[in-house]
Amino acid sequence: MENQAVSGTKKPLFGGRKPLFTQKELLLLTGPLLVEQLLEVTVGMADTMMVSRCGEAAISGVSLVDMINNLIIVLFAALATGGAVVVSQYLGAKEQKHANASSGQLILLSALLGVGVGVFCFVLARPMLRLCYGSIEADVLDAGVLYLKIIALSYPFLALYNGGAALYRSMGNSKISMQISILMNIINIGGNAFLVYVCGWGAAGVGTATLISRAVSAIVILRLIGNHHNVVYVADLQKVHFEWPMIRSILRIGIPSGVENSLFNIGKLIVQGFLAGLGTAAIAANAISGSIANFLLVPGGAISLGLITVVGQCIGAGEYDQARYYVRRLMLFVYACNIVLNATLLLILRPLVGLFALSDAAKAIVFQLLPVYAAFQVTLWPLAFPFPNVLRAAGDTRYTMIVSMISMWTLRVGLCYVFVNLLHLGVPGIWYAMYCDWVGRSVCFLLRYRSGKWREKRVIQ
Repeated sequence: MENQAVSGTKKPLFGGRKPLFTQKELLLLTGPLLVEQLLEVTVGMADTMMVSRCGEAAISGVSLVDMINNLIIVLFAALATGGAVVVSQYLGAKEQKHANASSGQLILLSALLGVGVGVFCFVLARPMLRLCYGSIEADVLDAGVLYLKIIALSYPFLALYNGGAALYRSMGNSKISMQISILMNIINIGGNAFLVYVCGWGAAGVGTATLISRAVSAIVILRLIGNHHNVVYVADLQKVHFEWPMIRSILRIGIPSGVENSLFNIGKLIVQGFLAGLGTAAIAANAISGSIANFLLVPGGAISLGLITVVGQCIGAGEYDQARYYVRRLMLFVYACNIVLNATLLLILRPLVGLFALSDAAKAIVFQLLPVYAAFQVTLWPLAFPFPNVLRAAGDTRYTMIVSMISMWTLRVGLCYVFVNLLHLGVPGIWYAMYCDWVGRSVCFLLRYRSGKWREKRVIQ
């Protein structure tokens, strides 16, 4: 009986070692991230609606700048990811001094990158827009130039906020960044409403509201990150100086991530170009389908940020079995959320689409796109996009960059040309090419993870 009791005893997790994250800590990390991701989608849509009241020239100019803006945001996010990985690994290794030092380096690099990009875009606003979009109407160009110059002034603040938010996520505290994000969006929406509707500033009003909201968020997060009670902190920003070994570690993650995401967004712009010859109904259906689909990505987007912190700390502590355990738990959460959200979408699809002023032809395309999308989004998307953050958190960024670039430009862009221009599949052809891209990424990332080679890519020494 004694032997039976012993044999029936449940084996302790991790050989009896203390888990790095409790269930409560995982919820405290991922919950606010979910709110942030949801805010980004919903506020973005509200922002667009208000901008549309500025007139066709203004909204056209703003939309053109937003394409450039997205590429720049990617650069800041990549640098923040590099810093988050390094800080997370130092925290996992219990090297507090190095964690604080690398935090200071991230803030310093963020400031330099933000100022550099901001000055570049401010000075070269008009040539940039002409280079990117060729010959456009004078009033649209003027609105775009004005908006870009104002937005360029916000880039240093945006870079600093991203850096500070990444540091809080590295600590496992995403509540602070969520609260500041809520504040930033309130200021942005309120500012847009006042400057556009009351003052009649048009594109300048939209840009100014964004500038003010980003400036406030940067000031707040920099004040908070200097608090000595934080797990990591930057005591005195004025005393931060270059420490090249840590800078190299941050850039080792940040540069491949930046190249990967920039080329990904450029590829998406090229793919959008295939829509031009498909007619108004096709363009409208693609836009509405994309907006609806963005809501389905919220849980995965939140977890992908959380994976950086969780896996990074596990790698820093040398707890590879814990890393695998948390990866399974977090990815199962993504799949569970995806199943619920996509099932709900299919149930309410017709009344949901009915809320949009679409032609019957456009509605037919939407009904054709989204059920197929739901199937692929549930099964493949989690492995194609949130999952590779496991590899990035370990420092295996070169592999993810190469896979992403090859898959994007051969499967998505290349097959898009084949499906649309040669096989004449229309808008569904663009989405089929996207699914092929997901297949390629999923297979490569899953094989890399199972090979265990990511365990050899630890950033800190």
